Amino acid sequence: MQAVIGNKYYYIQNINFMHIDIITLFPDLFTGIFSQSILSRAQKKGIVSVEFHDLREYSVNKYKSVDDYAYGGGAGMVMQIEPIANCLEDLKKKRTYDEIIYTAPDGERLNQSIANELSLKNNLCFLCGHYKGVDERVREHLVTREISIGDYVLSGGELAAAVISDAIIRVIPGVLNDETSALSDSFQANLVSPPVYSRPAEYNGWKVPDIILSGNTKLIDEWSLEQSIKRTKERRPELLK
Repeated sequence: MQAVIGNKYYYIQNINFMHIDIITLFPDLFTGIFSQSILSRAQKKGIVSVEFHDLREYSVNKYKSVDDYAYGGGAGMVMQIEPIANCLEDLKKKRTYDEIIYTAPDGERLNQSIANELSLKNNLCFLCGHYKGVDERVREHLVTREISIGDYVLSGGELAAAVISDAIIRVIPGVLNDETSALSDSFQANLVSPPVYSRPAEYNGWKVPDIILSGNTKLIDEWSLEQSIKRTKERRPELLK
């Protein structure tokens, strides 16, 4: 199977095992997401394992709090460095991480190339932010990468961590039943996907293009590429740069 990183193609010969740790204040938020569909199948196949770690278990006080007021004033609370450092120290006793990722609104914007790159790793850790964010020293000294899923703010980093995990896991060789399927997804090779059709060939007077029904694989592939380029120019022209 090929992986696309930037504009380069890498051939993946072996199925790698990936472990993901997610540090969160709300572990139960992930229960449904990781127990369904592709994410569930990846775990059942033994290709991926995922663990959720409640940050409150690493609190340094009897109230299990992990946040405090910001120095200098201002509205909102800040996630403290001590519980996060304690949690990471504990997790690092078990494995060495390729990346420790903080889900930050101002991080690098997630794209398919980043997902492909991270899918080649073995051990990833996600830190889910909350409130006004984490103590800046966490960002300076404890995490290795910061990733955003868009220019908007969520109530917490859990949804972002789930989105990034899904984008990564689905392109790991062996996860999808048809491994070539991921290569035709939108944003692979910086193109959006072409139109797709299914039965019936005609519905309400709306017909599937004749070329799709021709059975000529070469012509269909050429048509699909043309449509991908056309759609990309119309809808996401910045990808072609």
